[in-house]
Amino acid sequence: MSGSTVSYRDRIYIVEDIILKLAEYGELNQTALISFCGLNLKKHKVILDEMESNNLITRKERLIGKKSISVYMTTSEGIGFFNTILAPYEKMFPRRKNQSGSKPNSM
Repeated sequence: MSGSTVSYRDRIYIVEDIILKLAEYGELNQTALISFCGLNLKKHKVILDEMESNNLITRKERLIGKKSISVYMTTSEGIGFFNTILAPYEKMFPRRKNQSGSKPNSM
């Protein structure tokens, strides 16, 4: 064992965190979203892609000079999914240890 204190987070909670951060900020670039949610881009990019293909979030490319930046936003379907599925799931099966110290509220 490496002795790391990083705990495992279920996929459903990762999806919930992504939707909550996007709802909180309106839109975030890929780097900020990954950072705010405590994710690893290589490991968790597939979750963002699946959420986008299921219309829970949208991604737009913005050009800044010669550089293309991915910007993510939540959709109304994403908010609905949070309110009908994720928030009740979190209430029934709360996380063992919430990293921010507070429980997420419904939108």
